[in-house]
Amino acid sequence: MTHPIHPQARIGHVHLKVADLDRAIAFYSGVLGFEVQQHFGSQAAFLGAGGYHHHIGLNTWESKGGRAPAPGSTGLYHTAFLYPDRAQLADALRRVLAAGIELEGAADHGVSEAIYLRDPDGNGVELYRDRAPEDWPRDAQGNLKMTNAHLDLHALLAEAPRD
Repeated sequence: MTHPIHPQARIGHVHLKVADLDRAIAFYSGVLGFEVQQHFGSQAAFLGAGGYHHHIGLNTWESKGGRAPAPGSTGLYHTAFLYPDRAQLADALRRVLAAGIELEGAADHGVSEAIYLRDPDGNGVELYRDRAPEDWPRDAQGNLKMTNAHLDLHALLAEAPRD
């Protein structure tokens, strides 16, 4: 018999192998807005939001100058960054587009709205916001019924806070 993980357990942070530390910092800090909390020499940096020690670790310990994994290989599919509300997701989308970063997709999953892209090292990135659980779609029996519908990016952008 398996025992479920405690319901308060969370994924705390992610460490990514990158080819160029400065380029990765420019994306995660300059575009997405995470704050550099600490450099670990010239080989690693730790970035966080809200003063947290780190949500993202970036390092070149085994990957300096390396290539992205080939399509069809195993590895991390994407890292997902949860925004507190639709306006903040819209602001992140605005910054991504302003930086000239191409989107790979966007979807309304019923439980959440998500935008998909790649970082400079080819790592998948999901930017998303959750809907309130009482707004999640359910079937007649009350079972969760996620979707993969079109996300209207123009409508989302209209909700971005004005500087």
